[in-house]
Amino acid sequence: MLAASRVSTLTSQVAKRAIRVAGQRQAALTAVRRRENVSVRSIQSVAQTDRDTITRLLYSIGTKREVERHLRIFSSSSHPSQPAKFAVIKVGGAVLDNIDELALSLSFLYRVGLYPVVLHGAGPQMNDIIEAEGVVPDYIDGIRVTDAKTLQIARRVFLEENLKLVGALEKLGTRARPITSGVFTADYLDKDKYKLVGNITRVDKRPIEASIRAGALPILTSLAETPDGQILNVNADIAAGELAKELEPMKIVFLNEKGGLFHGITGEKLDVINLDEEYDQLMKEPWVKYGTKLKLREFKELLDHLPRSSSVAVISADNLQRELFTDSGAGTLIRRGYRLFRHDSIETIGADRFRQVIHDRDPEVITGHSSVTGVLNDLQKTPYTIYGDEPLDVVAIVSRPEGEVPIMTKLLASRSGVLNNVVDNVFNAIKKDYRKLFWTAQVDDDNRSWHFERADGSFTRAGKSLFWYGVQDVAEVQKIVKDFEAKGRLERAYLPVGPSAPPHRTGAGATRSYSTLARRQVPSGSRGYATAATSQPTSTEPKRLALIGARGFTGQALTTLLSGHPYIDLTHVSSRQLAGYPLQGYTKSAVTHTNLSVEDVARMEKDGEVDAWVMALPNGVCKPFVDAIDRGAKERSSGESSVIVDLSADYRFESGWMYGLPELYGRDPIRKSKRISNPGCYATSTQLLIAPLLKYVKHGSSPTVFGISGYSGAGTVAGANDPDGKPITVAKVTPESLAGGFRPYSLTDHIHEREAGRHLSNLLADPTNPIKIAFIPSVAPWFSGIISTLSMPLSEKVTARDVKALYEEKYGAEKLVHIKAGVPGLPDIENKHGWTVGGFQVHSEGDRAVVVGGLDNLLKGAATQCLQNLNLALGYDEYAGIPIE
Repeated sequence: MLAASRVSTLTSQVAKRAIRVAGQRQAALTAVRRRENVSVRSIQSVAQTDRDTITRLLYSIGTKREVERHLRIFSSSSHPSQPAKFAVIKVGGAVLDNIDELALSLSFLYRVGLYPVVLHGAGPQMNDIIEAEGVVPDYIDGIRVTDAKTLQIARRVFLEENLKLVGALEKLGTRARPITSGVFTADYLDKDKYKLVGNITRVDKRPIEASIRAGALPILTSLAETPDGQILNVNADIAAGELAKELEPMKIVFLNEKGGLFHGITGEKLDVINLDEEYDQLMKEPWVKYGTKLKLREFKELLDHLPRSSSVAVISADNLQRELFTDSGAGTLIRRGYRLFRHDSIETIGADRFRQVIHDRDPEVITGHSSVTGVLNDLQKTPYTIYGDEPLDVVAIVSRPEGEVPIMTKLLASRSGVLNNVVDNVFNAIKKDYRKLFWTAQVDDDNRSWHFERADGSFTRAGKSLFWYGVQDVAEVQKIVKDFEAKGRLERAYLPVGPSAPPHRTGAGATRSYSTLARRQVPSGSRGYATAATSQPTSTEPKRLALIGARGFTGQALTTLLSGHPYIDLTHVSSRQLAGYPLQGYTKSAVTHTNLSVEDVARMEKDGEVDAWVMALPNGVCKPFVDAIDRGAKERSSGESSVIVDLSADYRFESGWMYGLPELYGRDPIRKSKRISNPGCYATSTQLLIAPLLKYVKHGSSPTVFGISGYSGAGTVAGANDPDGKPITVAKVTPESLAGGFRPYSLTDHIHEREAGRHLSNLLADPTNPIKIAFIPSVAPWFSGIISTLSMPLSEKVTARDVKALYEEKYGAEKLVHIKAGVPGLPDIENKHGWTVGGFQVHSEGDRAVVVGGLDNLLKGAATQCLQNLNLALGYDEYAGIPIE
């Protein structure tokens, strides 16, 4: 379902109807009661039915367990003596422009019995009126100087916007009360400098609590008064912060149109910021400046005044439910957290504290199958490290004998540790230390999906599952497990049961992931720390690259790109036809083509002459060179192998090779890989087109992609020479041979058809039921550029707006993906380094979507994507050397 990945579905069709019907029914019953003495119990019964309906709708954005847990926690925070403890929601002025969406989101909360305190700004609306009335706005230190005329406009605008929101809520049957004064008392911030701008000195929560006790959402403005009654203007963010300090809610939510905070260089959304763990490092980041630095400082100062159970979320209105009721969230979560530790003895932690954790949480001890003493005795059998946070909400034990693969023998979390996602924080600290890890969990574990999401594979036997990450080869897994069993490191035999790949989970049921320095591949519905997404150590150490197969168009495109790369030096270029000729298009140094043999490649790898290899060879030619590199790597003193990126199709289906499409399958696995298969050009566009709609694939049908490529995609003619005998690059297909039209080819069973279907199936909720794709390619009389048109039958009806929203959510933070409203044309893609998508259409019956995407087959379809993969594997910034449009 679309709702599993974007709450906008809930707030579009079924949800809108449910909320409106509920509101109309309640209003009708109230009116009838006035006339006919209908009992209060009847109205309450209807309200409970409506609440149950809306609660079930929430299950479509998260698991039932997730939603009910969060509902229970939030409901318990709303005590009659302190009814405003659930959430303070600050609404940015720009969000008010989409007031219907906002009202629906708030109505959801109201319908499940939650009463957030809503405070709104109106900056954009004020600016429009001020400009129209000829008032010149004046700012000092980012603060709006408020004279009498500006304040007059502010009062009018605030009142109008407040009443609009209250009216929109009342239309949906959600009771709301406008509160435009009486809450904030203020002094002048600096009367001479800022004039009628206030500094809040007191918050009176009584009007707010009275509204909630009366069953109405309190809707506040950020206007304040002095003790003698002068109205003052106050920044809405500051007002929300002061309000939160007084009310001490569980959640402080800042709604904005962007839907979160974003990294200033990569453009990636910051999923989680753990202030205790990351604040100091974040404030040193070069991209954290101006408004971002101010926001982080304000959030820290706010949370320092609040209990550790409080957190701040920055989110868009249409994703509010997903942020509040799922573990995966949707925006940016900011929390204080606790610092982590790693210790090699229980004495460092405190033996008594550690024993108590074992006693209270270890399922083996609780069920009587083991004792605290037995656990401690087992602990001493091998060297170990204990991971956790300061209050011991989560404790994990890793057994790590020298030279052996580590096993996480215990992962014990308190309720608070699970609720606040400390489990993920601790797990990723472990993952940072160990490239391979095995661990076990009971098959009836309530959080079993958590283990699947973090594992590369699993065995299940006799009521218990063995999970692992960092090992891709099945034979290697079986060897490791046999070793575990032989040495008694596992308490039961798991072999010879075959391993199974864990299901990929996105959206509903996914959990927030935490990592302070290294980002792993996580499902798209999962979360990573700000420094996980941003402070990934970026190398600037120069590296040497060898290119084998430089004669073709792709090799030439890559050569040009490498000329502008700040760290990679192209030192060897191999081409049988061009051997002895100087390399053209590379400006950093003079390079001459050579004709490297397999033996040359093995020797170079053994001697460590290069750090990376790129294979730009025809299909079926690459393997002898890869084998030579493998042989050479085994003889290197360091035991390390160079990175290989293969541009052919030879390894796109090969186990042990990472498929390098970062936008869909993650960056971290590429960072850790030495063998990377570069996706095909058509396959890249096809997968990017289909991925956001995967949850809508109609059972039994095949999405169809019709692709048209420039003639450079057909390759070059081998052995072509100019009149002087010098080898030249000549296209196999020419515009003349196409007679100005285009030519369909490989009408069935094209390799890109199988490639796209194979890898997209890994993103399905059930990868054992693979997706089949119908692909029809054609060649056209332009040089480079692919235009792909997707026609996909849908499993349920959606609108074109919903479809576009899916792509915006999936790719909104991707630097090399461009989303446009119209249909992409050749000028949008030719000589561009990214992928462009647009033309979102749905059939009038709502059961078939058509979307158009395009890329330059020599760039994002080959050379640019190759450079992305090289950058990641060599430790550079992903976009180093890539011009970003």
